[in-house]
Amino acid sequence: MRSWFAFLICASTAAAQPRPLTLDDFAKFQDVGAPRCAPDGKWIAYTLTTIDPAADKRDTDVWMVSIDGKETIRATSSSESESAPQWSPDGKYLSFLSSRPGKAKGAQVWGIDRRGGEAQQLTDVKGRLSAYEWSPDGKRLALIVKEEEEPAPKEGEKKDEKPKPIVIDRYAYKRDGAGYLSGAKKTRVVIFDLATKKAETVTTENFDETNPTWSPDGKFIAFVSNRTPDPDRNRNTDIWVVEAKVNSAPRRLTTFAGSDSQPVWSPDSQLIAYLQGSDHGMGEYTMNRLAVVRAAGGESRLVTAGFDRGVGSHQFTPDGKQIEFLAIDDMSVYPARVQVDGGAVERMVGGKLAVSSLDRAGACVAALVSTNVAPAEVHVLEGGSLRKLTKHNDELTAQMKLAPAEEVSFKAKDGNEAHGLLLKPVNYVAGTKVPLLLRIHGGPNAQDQHSWSLERQMFAAAGYAVLNVNYRGSNGRGQQYTVSIAGDWGNKEVLDLHAGVDHVIKMGIADPDKLGVGGWSYGGILTNYLIASDNRFKAATSGAGVAFPLAFYGHDQYIHQYDNEIGPPWKKGLEPWIKISYPFLHADRIKTPTLFLCGDKDFNVPLLGSEQMYQALRNVGTPSQLVIYPGENHGIARPSFQRDRMQRYLDWYGKYLGSQAKSSD
Repeated sequence: MRSWFAFLICASTAAAQPRPLTLDDFAKFQDVGAPRCAPDGKWIAYTLTTIDPAADKRDTDVWMVSIDGKETIRATSSSESESAPQWSPDGKYLSFLSSRPGKAKGAQVWGIDRRGGEAQQLTDVKGRLSAYEWSPDGKRLALIVKEEEEPAPKEGEKKDEKPKPIVIDRYAYKRDGAGYLSGAKKTRVVIFDLATKKAETVTTENFDETNPTWSPDGKFIAFVSNRTPDPDRNRNTDIWVVEAKVNSAPRRLTTFAGSDSQPVWSPDSQLIAYLQGSDHGMGEYTMNRLAVVRAAGGESRLVTAGFDRGVGSHQFTPDGKQIEFLAIDDMSVYPARVQVDGGAVERMVGGKLAVSSLDRAGACVAALVSTNVAPAEVHVLEGGSLRKLTKHNDELTAQMKLAPAEEVSFKAKDGNEAHGLLLKPVNYVAGTKVPLLLRIHGGPNAQDQHSWSLERQMFAAAGYAVLNVNYRGSNGRGQQYTVSIAGDWGNKEVLDLHAGVDHVIKMGIADPDKLGVGGWSYGGILTNYLIASDNRFKAATSGAGVAFPLAFYGHDQYIHQYDNEIGPPWKKGLEPWIKISYPFLHADRIKTPTLFLCGDKDFNVPLLGSEQMYQALRNVGTPSQLVIYPGENHGIARPSFQRDRMQRYLDWYGKYLGSQAKSSD
């Protein structure tokens, strides 16, 4: 009897042992997003995105969780996705954007009684509706609507299916996801009356408007617009306010020669807090600071002038005396606050974590919280701590053995101190050397942080050590750290990345004969720079990268950056362009077998760069392969393609780095 009982205990224990992450788990993870507190603070609405492998698509629904975490309710379940959940001011209805079939085509605002029932279509506007906000009295909606490109066919009239020429007359005429920008139709602030179903355009000038925000007294709408004589030539957006009725003249509140965005009203409708970015010339390296301006007009004032970190997701406290926000700070993102009059920034929560989507209604403060070993879930902030409410991924992650991330720091040859994250293989044996993958983030104005990353966990499960480096150009280390690479791409970043690899080798973890590298976007660009400057990498994957930047002038969406940092070749000559093109111009130096990948509809970093690098390596005899994902933009969205990409990464590294680490067996 004892032996049989012992067998049962052992079998049960073995079954409960955590297992490594596999590709079959890819479609099981659920993405939680967009938390919004109900006006009474008792519920939080949010979105949940799941993958349907059979349909090869994602579906996003709106859910609700009670503030005590005891009840979780699915509010929508249609086959069409829902996004941007908001509460009506009285808290009785939950609204969202959806393209589900209704009275008008395209995305419209829908509403559902929080007690249950079928969703009702609230708006039926023509054009492309992209954003909305409830008026304080709940009777109207402020919308952002792009005018129709062409009039809809009349009843009984067939739509002309013949393709038409695309006529371009704009300076900045391409944008990933949007395609070619012909320039004739603009986005407007529109007020929609819920009772009469009447839509009235508030801003009628020929400019694009975004971020409509009602004043708490319901009299005004703040919005963001670039109303310079030629908006395509700069990024000079400003905060504007307009009386909430037609035929009102907007007033410009900010005058900064750069980006001003995301207006938020104070509870008394007297102040507007907003984000002030960097000036136009450094737009790709912008670091947002918190600023305030009086709604009646006057000088703007930086509230976080002495805080050399980027901020976002800001909101006033109910008494209007403080502003809460998220701070991007050296591999973490945490909630902080500052007095409206300025002063020291106070961190509200400690720990190594990544907080996003901060939202407040009364005493309810909701946020998404992610860590190195846990995908984002809805939390509520209470008294200096975060309490978890949703647990959509808990059961799945509990089955797995995941790799924690440790912080590392090191100095480059020129003395710069860089920071990064290191994951060891999930079954790592201390003192052994394992294959190392240097995985490089894009941007470059971004950071690798203490947040969930399915990619690096997948690599760690496969037996690799994974190194992420926040090289110069990354955010989270202050404005100067970010802008230090302007016009000098592939130089300081490469020094930092090599220093990181050297450091992990010196730690005795990385096998110097089994080094791999890879990244997407600017990470792909830096991969090209690295393999052209050092042949110690035995395998590389370069996604959506650049080979010969001069060929991208006028071909991608970065015309402002080329003009400001490198300069048109007829003004600055070819020397600066040649300097940043060394991966392509010296392709004969590259000996690293490289897998190139890109979407064929990518207008951000077009396929051209991957094609050129692939062709160059084939020319010089270096093993290479090109994978093109049809119909995909810069961010590969189709679930089967995302899985395919991960499988190809694993296969490529496995082929050229030898067998994966024995510690993962």
